[in-house]
Amino acid sequence: MKIYGDRRSGNCDKVRFTVNYLQLPHEWIEIDSVKGGTRTPEFLAMNAQGQIPVAQLPDSRVLAQSNAFVRYASDGSTLLPADRWKRAKIDEWMFWEANNHEFFVAGCISHMTYMAKSKETRDPMRVQRGDHALDIMENHLQTANWMVENELTAADISLLAYTRQAHLGGFDMSTRPKLRGWVARCETALGLQPV
Repeated sequence: MKIYGDRRSGNCDKVRFTVNYLQLPHEWIEIDSVKGGTRTPEFLAMNAQGQIPVAQLPDSRVLAQSNAFVRYASDGSTLLPADRWKRAKIDEWMFWEANNHEFFVAGCISHMTYMAKSKETRDPMRVQRGDHALDIMENHLQTANWMVENELTAADISLLAYTRQAHLGGFDMSTRPKLRGWVARCETALGLQPV
C-alpha cells in the first residue's frame, strides 16, 4: 500500500497513526500540499478533489478521505469492534469530528502555523466553534477514559489528530484537564511523542 500525505497534516496523522498502530505494511510518499503537490496532473488523476491523504491499495484501488481510510484499515481490529452498537458510536464521533471539529480547530491551527498569522486575527466563528467542540469532548471525558466504551478505537484516532495540536491554533488546553489526560492516554497507546 502506498500512502500519499503531508506529515504536517492532522488528516494525514490519522492515517499514519492507524497504519503504524496496526503495523500495516506501507510506503509513505510525502506530498507538499502547500507547494502544490496535490494539484499535479498525476495526483489529480488519483484524487480529483486534490486533497491528502490518499491511499493506493496493492490492487491499485484508491481511497481518499482520512476517516474513510481509518475505518477501512481498522476493520477486523480492536479499533473497530464487531459489536454493532460500538461501531455506530464510533461512527457518531467520526462524523461529528468531520463536521463539527476539524474545520474549526484545524482551521485555526492552519491560520497560525501554515499562514503564520497571529492568534488575534483568527476567524471568530472558527474560534467559537472550535472551543465549543473541545468543550464537548472535555464534558464527555468527565465520565469516560476513551471516546467509545473502555478502549482505544478509530474514534479516538480521528479526534486525536487535531485535538493534540489545538494549542497550536491558539486554543487554551489548560482549562481542559480531562481532554489533556485523554490526549496523553492516546499518545501512550499509539506510541507517540507529545506535541
